Amino acid sequence: MLDFCVYDARWVGPHGIGRFAHEVRSRLPEGTIDIPGTDPVSWRGLLEIEVQTQLIRRRPGQVFFSPGYMPPISWRGPLIFTIHDLIHLDVAAEASRFKTLYYNHVVRPAIARAQAVLTVSEYSRQRILDWSGAPPEKVVVVGNGVDSAFSPDGLKYDPGYPYVLYVRNTKPHKNVPRLLEAFAQLDVPEVKLMLSGRADEDTRHLALRLGILDRVVFAGRIPEANLPSYYRGAAVVTMPSLYEGFGLPALEGMACGVPVVVSNTTSLPEVVGDAGVLVDPMDPASIAEGLYRALTDTALRADLRERGLIRARRFDWDRVGARVRHELRREKI
Repeated sequence: MLDFCVYDARWVGPHGIGRFAHEVRSRLPEGTIDIPGTDPVSWRGLLEIEVQTQLIRRRPGQVFFSPGYMPPISWRGPLIFTIHDLIHLDVAAEASRFKTLYYNHVVRPAIARAQAVLTVSEYSRQRILDWSGAPPEKVVVVGNGVDSAFSPDGLKYDPGYPYVLYVRNTKPHKNVPRLLEAFAQLDVPEVKLMLSGRADEDTRHLALRLGILDRVVFAGRIPEANLPSYYRGAAVVTMPSLYEGFGLPALEGMACGVPVVVSNTTSLPEVVGDAGVLVDPMDPASIAEGLYRALTDTALRADLRERGLIRARRFDWDRVGARVRHELRREKI
């Protein structure tokens, strides 16, 4: 098949949108034309995509597909792009005057002229519809998937103590301060809290003030190849975020057969269904209670493990790829 689509490959990477971009790209047919590059969200990236799309030898019906939220302004052929969430509008710490202007004057018009807008959860779909006023049929949930490496079988990381794992970055919506407050209330002293990502000083100081610095482990950046073993070794995987468009670590934890404790807000209830413990992310006592139950209730742990494994099977990258191809082919007909 010639020129299946023009693909914005600049988004491909190991985490978040990058993971989605990589998995989808690997499932697009031969004939897909890649737009190369490394930084789609910089000023240079904004200019780069406009220049590169002008250099493409366009053919009638050729679809431009972006796995991210920054489509080229100058593309006038069929367009499909992806909005994973509206965090830049919904979360104050992620917002800025420029981002608001960009979404209102670039993203919203792009939605209007696009043939379809893809997203990863029903929560994000509803937010996009509410914000943009797009017709409901235009915004399509294709979901996310979990790699086969995330399974109960394989090596388990064993640091010599039980731990609650939070795979996160240091952005405020990840809600680490309230998680630390919850951990200070948690009466399971042998369990430690393991945080991936950079060990920022604010988090260290708060843990020290709460008297739990010796129970908090800063794991740094965990290499992608090692992540499954860290999940398998965990007593609980937690994700008490204030905002998520999907919440891939919760899914990866379930796929590894580990009980998950997550927020009862945004997309996370949709992802875990009845296979996780839901807590109020604004209330450290609620987080502490959820963690305590998932750590100490043997029957609940076994039930969450089985439910989580079943739930995780619903999220498959091949299915995501098939949904994306369906939308792209529909626009080529």
